[in-house]
Amino acid sequence: MKTNLIFLLLCALSLQSLAQQSSTTVNDPRFKGLDTAFQHVLKTWHAAGFAVAVIEKNKVVYAKGFGYRDIAGKLPVTPNTLFAIGSCTKAFTATLIGKLQQDGKLDIDKPVNNYLPGLKFYNDAMTNTITLRDMMSHRTGLPRHDLSWYFFNTPSTDSLVQRVQYMEPTFGIRQKWQYNNFMFAAQGDVVQHLSGKSWQENIREKFFVPLGMSRSDLSIPELEKTDDVATGYGLKKDSIIKKLDYYHIDGMEPAGAINSSVNDMAKWVITWINNGKYEGKEIIPARFRDEAISSQSIVDGALPKKENPGIYFANYGFGWFLASYRGHYQVEHGGNIDGFSASTCFFPADSVGIVVLSNQDGSAVPGIVRSLISDRMLNLKYHDWNSDLKNTVDKGKKDAEKAEKSKTTITVKHSPATHALAEFAGIYKNPGYGTMKLYVRSDSLFVKTVTQTLWLRHNNYDVFDIFNSDPKEGIDTSDNSGPKIQFRLNLTGDVDGLESLFEAGLKPIVFTKEIEAKAVTAGELQKYTGDYGLAGLTVKVYVKDGKTLFVLVPGQPDYEMIPMGNDKFALKILSGYYLQFGPPGEAKITEATFIQPNGSFKAMRK
Repeated sequence: MKTNLIFLLLCALSLQSLAQQSSTTVNDPRFKGLDTAFQHVLKTWHAAGFAVAVIEKNKVVYAKGFGYRDIAGKLPVTPNTLFAIGSCTKAFTATLIGKLQQDGKLDIDKPVNNYLPGLKFYNDAMTNTITLRDMMSHRTGLPRHDLSWYFFNTPSTDSLVQRVQYMEPTFGIRQKWQYNNFMFAAQGDVVQHLSGKSWQENIREKFFVPLGMSRSDLSIPELEKTDDVATGYGLKKDSIIKKLDYYHIDGMEPAGAINSSVNDMAKWVITWINNGKYEGKEIIPARFRDEAISSQSIVDGALPKKENPGIYFANYGFGWFLASYRGHYQVEHGGNIDGFSASTCFFPADSVGIVVLSNQDGSAVPGIVRSLISDRMLNLKYHDWNSDLKNTVDKGKKDAEKAEKSKTTITVKHSPATHALAEFAGIYKNPGYGTMKLYVRSDSLFVKTVTQTLWLRHNNYDVFDIFNSDPKEGIDTSDNSGPKIQFRLNLTGDVDGLESLFEAGLKPIVFTKEIEAKAVTAGELQKYTGDYGLAGLTVKVYVKDGKTLFVLVPGQPDYEMIPMGNDKFALKILSGYYLQFGPPGEAKITEATFIQPNGSFKAMRK
């Protein structure tokens, strides 16, 4: 027992020593009391941990970790701890475009289709007009369409980019700023197409290696093989910390795949502060650097408010948000992905930079920590950003609760669904989103996308509420504010699709139900072939390529048919049209009934 106690003590001292060795602190009055303030921030927001680095001119003047990177193991955060940085990746991707422009391989003001012919937009006007400048500054007219990649991700960036042509815009080109991750995925495709190397190879070669960002990586499999890695966490019921799985961003990697530490990210920020140079070597083209941190789009009017008159204007450059922070020009971008939140920031006129990485989902911590340090580094009057935001959040919750209580209760008669749950089951597809499978389990209807499992609770008629079904936590029905699913029926009354308001500002996104073909041998198909008489016409049923049954009605195209079982076939391109061979239960086929919206018509075999 004594030996074990000594061993544990030595381990604790060793961890403390490691944390101290990897931290950078100087005897600077500007940082006095920060440890206490940051511990208070952690406690206020029930956060697991975070790391912060402060840059001044060309060096790190403060770098330290707070809280835990792994709560269960009580492993502390250090300045070398790796976090997912999410959309802080975007400035890296945009800079690759800037380097290609410097090399004469593209012009950011020419249509992007010139360089990536496979990228098509919703209409020809968009395809022939949208430029890389538009894409880097989020002014293409496209809204987010984020569920397309978050629910229906794919390892291939090309596959994701192919979906763009089916995504409807909500505004005209350059009419309004709208954040869109797909436009940065497409930039990654442009980089690969013009350089002949993958996005990952370019990031390593152009940035990680010359900057010495030796701990940074570009995927979850890489992250999991490394030491000193943060586990992601979220909050349940606003205060219970729960572990979250890593999200494999895969095909969307150019928009948010980088994992890094504050020590590594500090080198990136030093480069931006110093006009694109790191240790005297140009990493970012100077002209591009200036354009990237200049206003390209107006995000919002962002007029100064009485509470904080020094914070105003909200614009966007290339992968950077731009704002006035208490009289200082601020360049910043946040990052959020399951279990992680980040902020990369610098003040170019003041040569000050701040990186905050946190292992809390959708966290307020990076913004609060950034502001507390900004005030000290810029010699500004103290403001309690932590209490200020907490009071605002608490007031918002109280107002919401009050509004909920004051709602007039309306009793709505809930009618049953038009079909049994099993008839809603099947495969549903949308070319701009992907494929989902609906299935029945234990008298409940579930949805399986590429990344999520969802439970559908019946609401009214053919409308269902959507809830996340977590394999560990189960089904949480506390929040019913999300989109609903409504099933669609064809003219014959069969379920042929579903729709949901997956994207605000647009009509519902429609998923078409695929007909699941039953296995039928070539020999079995032969029993249906032949000529059938229908109202004086001869209808021909035949097998093509030895495996597919077709029907030909005079004056109409040849219709491919999909076997549904029990001698019934669906016409592939006509929803609600079927051919039922018969008589039912007989081995010999002597008739074929056309079932369609305007009635059923029987044809006799000749």
